Amino acid sequence: MSATTTERTLLTETLATRILNEGYGTGAWHGPDFKAALADVTPELAFRRPAPGRHNIAEIALHHAYCARNVRAKLTGVEAGPFILEGDDWFPLDGPSTLSWQKILSVVDREQTQLAALVAGQATSPLTDAEQLDLILGITCHAIYHAGQVQLVKKLNAGT
Repeated sequence: MSATTTERTLLTETLATRILNEGYGTGAWHGPDFKAALADVTPELAFRRPAPGRHNIAEIALHHAYCARNVRAKLTGVEAGPFILEGDDWFPLDGPSTLSWQKILSVVDREQTQLAALVAGQATSPLTDAEQLDLILGITCHAIYHAGQVQLVKKLNAGT
């Protein structure tokens, strides 16, 4: 492998890690990332619905954890295994009887940390660089989108 190819690979891994951290991590230039948006959510607020039929913050957080887990599986080509709850994508959470807010935060952090370690660790992937970048950009945009949702739900509930 030439020096140019090696440098390009290192730049790509650095860039991929940086992109991933914009959505969940050390902070973002655009405002609260998903981790920061969740940080000040109380257990009571986490399970409060902004309106009937709308997702609460706990459901949004667990949904993102599920998606991060699926991205990790796609990047490795290895099946993800069972999730903390049975089902797919969205999980109804009307209160802490199913999962506590602390447990949900722990699951989100674990899934995101495992994904970040995979991206930073130069793991072998069956996907092309372009396909890997698509997934990393996708999950980052997903985290940022849901960070905005969480911020909006917090604002909506500020007066209650």
